[in-house]
Amino acid sequence: MDRHSKQTRSYNMSQIKGKNTKPEIMVRKFLFANGLRFRLHDKKLPGKPDIILPKFKTVIFVNGCFWHGHDNCKYYVIPKTRTEFWTDKIQGNKKRDTENINLLKMMGWNVLVVYECELKKNEQLTTLNNILSKIKNN
Repeated sequence: MDRHSKQTRSYNMSQIKGKNTKPEIMVRKFLFANGLRFRLHDKKLPGKPDIILPKFKTVIFVNGCFWHGHDNCKYYVIPKTRTEFWTDKIQGNKKRDTENINLLKMMGWNVLVVYECELKKNEQLTTLNNILSKIKNN
């Protein structure tokens, strides 16, 4: 049984953003500060990548650990209520992510995927520097 009423749960879920999340903005600010210019959420590309760097033919997805089923991550915990629903939903997300990444690679794009746990304080600088080096070395 859910701890919250239907109205409270509905409100909580409505507050979860798909674009312009804190981790995504952190990556964008870092890239911009390092002189890189980019586009955002291009609907013409498979999966609508969060950050597109046309000059480097690179796209970046900044994924939430829960929503994208980040394996072996403490932030990816299947809820105890409606377990089957959530398992199916997250597996569907993972399948769609894989399909979109494969399509982008076939189109000649370099694809980087960053999870929110990799942007927590203790790993943040390392992750951001790795992103920068992967972009510039492609």
